[in-house]
Amino acid sequence: MGLYDRRVRKIHGARTLKASECPVCDATEVRPRFTVEGIEPPVVVCTTCGLGRFFPMLGTEEVNRFYPSEYYGPLGAKFRAPVEWLVRVVAARHIAFLSRGLLPGAQVLDVGCGRGVLCSALADRGFRVNGVEMSEEAVKGTDTRAEVRIAPKLSDAAYAACSFDQVILWHVLEHLPDPFATLEECHRILRPGGRLIVAVPNFSSLQARASGPAWFHLDAPRHLYHFPLSALRRLIERCGFRCGPAHHFSLRQNPFGWIQSALNRFSSQRPNQLYTFLQRAGQGDSRRADGATWLRMWLLLTLATPAACALSVLEAILRSGATVHVLATRRHDGGAVDANRSNER
Repeated sequence: MGLYDRRVRKIHGARTLKASECPVCDATEVRPRFTVEGIEPPVVVCTTCGLGRFFPMLGTEEVNRFYPSEYYGPLGAKFRAPVEWLVRVVAARHIAFLSRGLLPGAQVLDVGCGRGVLCSALADRGFRVNGVEMSEEAVKGTDTRAEVRIAPKLSDAAYAACSFDQVILWHVLEHLPDPFATLEECHRILRPGGRLIVAVPNFSSLQARASGPAWFHLDAPRHLYHFPLSALRRLIERCGFRCGPAHHFSLRQNPFGWIQSALNRFSSQRPNQLYTFLQRAGQGDSRRADGATWLRMWLLLTLATPAACALSVLEAILRSGATVHVLATRRHDGGAVDANRSNER
């Protein structure tokens, strides 16, 4: 089975059941929503805040199996050359948002920095860039200007308290087994008034609702949690931050989500075939694609992109983006982490 082609199916008529406490709202009543091919626990949804998660949660060893070396690509280049170039151009452009208001030389931490796409763009702007990543394989080819630590959890990286002016969790939080603990550690290592930027797929988005189990950004089973925007904001604030605006448009994420989700829903092929094809070290037979397949895939992408961009603009106007990023600040008064949750840990 390839990395991205597990079938997801909706569970119909499931009754509510008791689960472990929700990390967002502490409720214990959930409703099973999806099954994932080859994975025993279902994805359940909290009936109070709408957070989706596996229950029971997947174990560490099982999760690690979903991140083989080919997931990251050779030497940090995940996609075929034109797509890789486009990904890095878009990343460089949105650095203007990520760096807005930061002073020259500010200390920035990219959690789950992976192959360092953000690190390079931040370093180009003169910031002191740090990264933390759980996989040594992932950081091959990362910009040497970034100081990267390898650690299974953010707390294991052992950064000093109040070390950073900004911490970025760019499509990382949904992959982590304990999002509360990660945000708690972000609170500790940020200076008072420091900024936290969190980007996740929006489980309550128009794209998610329209696509159902075919939604590309479910990315099962690597995404252990599925955050509606309201639940994400609630969790961030619970960890001692003051949430600012949420941004609903991502040129890098949202238009392609519409295209691949539609293909997943209406095609009889295995899921995510277009995404697999675009990768430099893809799964299945994508690396051996013949000329006709190449032409068909690129033609499909070219023709579908304008409509997908228009839908992405519409969902942004409706404040229902397929992926969202939230800007938050560590409160100057210390903004203590939820004491009840922290004491339970």
